[in-house]
Amino acid sequence: MAKRQLRFDPRTILAALEANYVEYVVIGGLARVLRGTDEMTRGVDICPSFAGGNLEHLGRAVSDLGASGDDEPVSERRLSSEPLVSFATKAGPLNIIAVPAGAPNGFVDLRRGATREDLGQSLRPLVASTADLARMAAALGRDQDLARLPDLRRIMELEVDRGRRLDPDLGRPAAARATRAPRAQRTSR
Repeated sequence: MAKRQLRFDPRTILAALEANYVEYVVIGGLARVLRGTDEMTRGVDICPSFAGGNLEHLGRAVSDLGASGDDEPVSERRLSSEPLVSFATKAGPLNIIAVPAGAPNGFVDLRRGATREDLGQSLRPLVASTADLARMAAALGRDQDLARLPDLRRIMELEVDRGRRLDPDLGRPAAARATRAPRAQRTSR
């Protein structure tokens, strides 16, 4: 008998996380796609915060998503002992990685560079930075991850170039930026 393929709906997964006030960063394939890679993904990978109450919120979101085949709750003990906790949900796979390769402090490391990305319908998840995604891929060292590095590097170059166009100060040498006094200081002298 053929295994029934679940429909993959990342918006439903992310909406359940948001509705339950889960603090997390999107990583993995979906994050790479949101940053601009040309690949297919069939699951949502997240790195959650371990801050007070967040894992209970995550457990409620997993329950709301109708996760099947796993009765063990989401807990700090479980996430600390299992490198990857996967749930089959009504909207597709949800993978929870507490300490992704290349991010030894997990959420704390990833949160610094992550940005909120507008996916429409008031859905704005935190998505790992392209630099963090490249670091994680390199740290994994698997052939499929290493093959993604040139694309991620090119996206980083495009992001820097875009930043230069949006912020004229980024195009100046660092010394020129450092010596230019802010407008308030220039007028008050």
